Amino acid sequence: MFDNLTANQLDTLHTIFSVVSLIMGGMIGSFLNVCVSRMPQGLSVIKPRSRCPKCETPITWYDNLPVISWLILGAKCRSCKTPISWQYPLVEAITGILFLLVFLKFGLTLASPIYMILVASLVLVTFIDLADWTIPNEVTFPGMPLGIVCALIAMMVPESGLHLDDPIMAIAGLFAGGGILYGLDLLSLLLLKKRGMGFGDVKLLAMLGAFFGLWGVFLIIILASFFGSGIGITLILAGRKQTAVSEDDEEENVGHYLPFGPYIVMGGIVYLFYGPQIIETYLSYINVPGVM
Repeated sequence: MFDNLTANQLDTLHTIFSVVSLIMGGMIGSFLNVCVSRMPQGLSVIKPRSRCPKCETPITWYDNLPVISWLILGAKCRSCKTPISWQYPLVEAITGILFLLVFLKFGLTLASPIYMILVASLVLVTFIDLADWTIPNEVTFPGMPLGIVCALIAMMVPESGLHLDDPIMAIAGLFAGGGILYGLDLLSLLLLKKRGMGFGDVKLLAMLGAFFGLWGVFLIIILASFFGSGIGITLILAGRKQTAVSEDDEEENVGHYLPFGPYIVMGGIVYLFYGPQIIETYLSYINVPGVM
């Protein structure tokens, strides 16, 4: 498709698509903020249009530019001067940067739009889990079959750029991702008489398993545990405690409890960009032939 373009033309095209990816990611991040605010409450993410939660004044398009509007407005509503949470530009910036990184990694391949959708869903999962201690089924349930479909596409389109091109491995990853965490939860219930893992985490890892396969699941669990342990220990040393809400809506002190979903997301994003290389390097180190 681009065979007849000169090197300078290709560089220009690459720059244009990079900028477009960054801007598009910021715009998607703005929509994700709406989802983070409304989905836990069971509200529509389409209507009504975005408005100030305090004075309910509709937000104009020029006050809804990703990150830029927040800075121009001084982090305050134009109408009532209510402070605007830092979460809004953070979600926009993270999503924009991830979209850019996906394009820089996968380029003009089918993998880029697919993985942009994936990272957007992972950003959404992270901030809902942090705010509401839940992981929305609206993300994980469609994500599971989508991962398997992507493996089928990659099998038929070798130049797709997708990591996984084996539907059997996608199915194995789905069941392993859900099964391992579900097994750990049952073990915790048996030994400690309390749940050790939310079922949302089970579905999230199952979804990532469908996208990245069996080996992806193992590496994501290792990475998530590493990230969770490091951040958890840091917070414990800092003396920070959080209160969780149990399933019967009664508050209970669960000590230094932290939602595990964001760490699974971190592991999934690391795998997206570096997973196959990490696994191949490890297998080479222990003198095992590559299996990716």
